[in-house]
Amino acid sequence: MRPLDLRSDTVTRPSAEMRRAMAEAEVGDDVYGEDPTVQRLEARVAEMLGKEAALFTSSGTMANQLAIGLHCRPGDEVIAEAGSHCLNFESGAMAALWGVQARTVAGDRGLFDAEDVTRLVRPIADVYPRSRLLCVENTHNRGGGTVWPLDRYTRVVEAGRRAGLAVHLDGVRLFNAQVASGVPARRYAELADTVSICFSKGLGAPVGSALCGPRELIRQARVLRKRLGGGMRQVGILAAAALWALEHNIDRLVEDHRSARCLAEILAELPGVRCDVERVETNMVFAEFPEPASEACAKLASIGILANPEGSTPRMVRMVTHLDAPLEAIEAAAPKLRECWRH
Repeated sequence: MRPLDLRSDTVTRPSAEMRRAMAEAEVGDDVYGEDPTVQRLEARVAEMLGKEAALFTSSGTMANQLAIGLHCRPGDEVIAEAGSHCLNFESGAMAALWGVQARTVAGDRGLFDAEDVTRLVRPIADVYPRSRLLCVENTHNRGGGTVWPLDRYTRVVEAGRRAGLAVHLDGVRLFNAQVASGVPARRYAELADTVSICFSKGLGAPVGSALCGPRELIRQARVLRKRLGGGMRQVGILAAAALWALEHNIDRLVEDHRSARCLAEILAELPGVRCDVERVETNMVFAEFPEPASEACAKLASIGILANPEGSTPRMVRMVTHLDAPLEAIEAAAPKLRECWRH
């Protein structure tokens, strides 16, 4: 019996319909700019997010790092929340690739205020790095899938603008934010210079992300993508999956959010387990177990549930719902969880 895999929403497998779209995709050599399916995807994403152009990339990490490479030069500084994906989960890429350093905001579940941005912008002087880019993550992964309220996000972006910063929105789960808040992804995206989104998380495609922004910046991003080895050939096979996901899997994200809420309610009732149900805004559930997270994950695996230590505290475990972890599977796991943690 296949385990209930809650390690991430990246573990999804393409549906039969998505595979059919991939098999039937019209393709060409994208390095030559000749793949019509990629062109359709890039035009569709740009239109959805209100940007002039988009670039298909192999991963969200690549999309984020292309944005940093576009906006910054060696020695520049990026302002971002301390738990941001671009700082913690991209293998030190901003330093290794672009010679850029970070100046971090100690946020609350990934969120911070306009005053934090103003305070962290460096004075202009020869001895200081140049404050160049503000990165905002929505939803915030390490914050627990937190959604930025639009008014707070707007104030933060405006503070960055007043300080002369470019703004990049790490929106790999931006459609989760849209579904949870009712705020269109386009509304968040239009306030930023560049925005990344991911197709291979909750949207269920096997591979791929996109970077969106002004046409000239995206043209430059294409050069940087090639430099990083990200130029792909008949990649329309993958772009077809992303197109299918955009058409069919955005509205259904509400089901993942419902499953996460159900899971949180089950966990909150287990003896010794702490889980704040009200903090579950999208498809992520953080729970603090009575034993170390590695031991808790081993116990979960023994009853057919896969999860990962979250890492911020010794006993915190992260679980992520997705289209291959439907509500009925969460409900079916409840008796096993209660049995395993009944004492």
